[in-house]
Amino acid sequence: MRKTYKYRLYTCERNKHLVESIELASVVWNHFVALTRRYYEIYGEYPGYYALKKHLTKLKQRDKGHWYDLNSQALQNVIERLDRAYQRFFEIDSAGRPGFKKREKYTSFTLTQTGWKLLGGNRVRIQNHNYKFVKSRPIKGEIKTVTIKRDACGYLWICFSVEKEPPTPELPRTGNAVGLDFGLKDFLVTSDGDRIQAPEPLQESLEEVQDLHKELSRKKRGSNNRKKAKRRLARKYRQIDNQRKDFHFKLARRLFSRYDVVCIEELNVGAMKELWGRKVSDLGFASFVKILEHVAQKEGKEVRKIDRWFPSSQTCSDCSHRYEDLSLEERTWTCEECGSLHDRDLNAARNVLERALSSAEAGVRPSGAAARDATSK
Repeated sequence: MRKTYKYRLYTCERNKHLVESIELASVVWNHFVALTRRYYEIYGEYPGYYALKKHLTKLKQRDKGHWYDLNSQALQNVIERLDRAYQRFFEIDSAGRPGFKKREKYTSFTLTQTGWKLLGGNRVRIQNHNYKFVKSRPIKGEIKTVTIKRDACGYLWICFSVEKEPPTPELPRTGNAVGLDFGLKDFLVTSDGDRIQAPEPLQESLEEVQDLHKELSRKKRGSNNRKKAKRRLARKYRQIDNQRKDFHFKLARRLFSRYDVVCIEELNVGAMKELWGRKVSDLGFASFVKILEHVAQKEGKEVRKIDRWFPSSQTCSDCSHRYEDLSLEERTWTCEECGSLHDRDLNAARNVLERALSSAEAGVRPSGAAARDATSK
């Protein structure tokens, strides 16, 4: 399996060489974006990865200047990134066409076999210059790629992508499954009846964030003071993001310590943001789902998704009768067929569980209250 180790580089004057390489990669990106667009205007199609790679070789042979200041594999990686971006554009309707990027907003370049060397300890050689990084943990596995990243706070990071054996799962096997329903009042309601509240780090720091935005708006564009104000704002946003991620990781491990299978609905986060705005971003539903899937893969567990159009809130979990006129304001409702009184979110969580396990393998069972309800049917 692949794993990435990320470390922050110590700040030093030599870091300017890495920044120059990142910005040179942006020049290459913009050159090939312009080339693909011109090619499309003339021929009406995308030239393809191999045609772009051949063009890169011709450019390097013709121009002995800045194309040689960046490692050849890093140049090829820029074309690979552009090709992947175009493939997403062709396959996914919501993906936009790859566009031009400003030098200061381009974030990274990647090296594979050459252009780097570990010198022992926390020292590494990148393109003829030595650097130190904060080695917070050992690197285990065979290093495949090395990526230098620049964040909005102005820090540089080195990322080692390694090939290693899958880790031994730490969490116990329970044979249990649970359904989850996402909400705004309760971050999660489980099919067992648990209600989990989530912190709202952006809301808690909103006044400070607004002050930082005002401070940034007062600075003259292009000035060093504006750059400093922008970094202070970026550091605050990074702190908020770290608080949110910390909660998500702890919650994901807590769930998988009790269950082997977690069942959820596919979320239309864009539509949710249109309805409820900033709070949806603050809760971070999409981020939590990615973390849930990551922890599941690491621990040998499973995340099952059901279709977003399934009426989980409107369907009676006891008799499967559908209540058509359920509004968002109704938090409880009574089934017209069997007379069961349902809590909207708990009912949805139980329906998600039942739907996801309808074709489940033997041996995976509902747990807790959900199991008792299933037995009594």
